[in-house]
Amino acid sequence: MTNTTHPAEDHLCDSCAGIQRNWRKAPGHAELMQHGNRKEDRGSNSVTVTRYVCERCGTVWDYENNKQDQRKGWSVIGRI
Repeated sequence: MTNTTHPAEDHLCDSCAGIQRNWRKAPGHAELMQHGNRKEDRGSNSVTVTRYVCERCGTVWDYENNKQDQRKGWSVIGRI
């Protein structure tokens, strides 16, 4: 996923535009395909970050499952 550009909002499909960002446990949508996960350190905690790509519009998402911070969750990384 090294060749990504930051998408403008008009590049998001309707399903991606409807994802609630930066909120843990917010749902994604059915056309998001998982592309692996990794562990990252957040202070004294370790969190899991999972990478997804939308099959319809090509938007690349990361989902951070940080149990210590409710304001983490979905974030747009770029576009394929």
